[in-house]
Amino acid sequence: MKPVVVQGTLLKCSFGNVPTPIMVLPDRKVNAMAPVAVKEDHIPFVNILPFGMCSNPANPMVAAATAAALGVLTPVPCVPCTFQDWTKPCQKVKVKGKEAINMDSRLQCAYGGNIEVAVPVSPTVLL
Repeated sequence: MKPVVVQGTLLKCSFGNVPTPIMVLPDRKVNAMAPVAVKEDHIPFVNILPFGMCSNPANPMVAAATAAALGVLTPVPCVPCTFQDWTKPCQKVKVKGKEAINMDSRLQCAYGGNIEVAVPVSPTVLL
């Protein structure tokens, strides 16, 4: 079984230029030092922080900046637009009745970016 995603795990977006940590609310702690992320943890600026600069021409802000630069691709600050749950959650691991996400889970940005785990964090389990 793949490791679950916990608070601080670095995520990457296919159109962002820097990774960013996932933010998980503290009520998701389950015998671990860090809270475990669930499939509903996709709220922009709460769970998903900006990925630096966005370079996807499908993003209306990038398209406008590129048009203003006479067609030269012009990245703009990332504003995550994630409105669907994470895909491929753990079927066997649940946190307060909600499926946890793991290394195989993916999140789609409305602007076309694919968000996935960049650097895993191994949770410390308290016995």
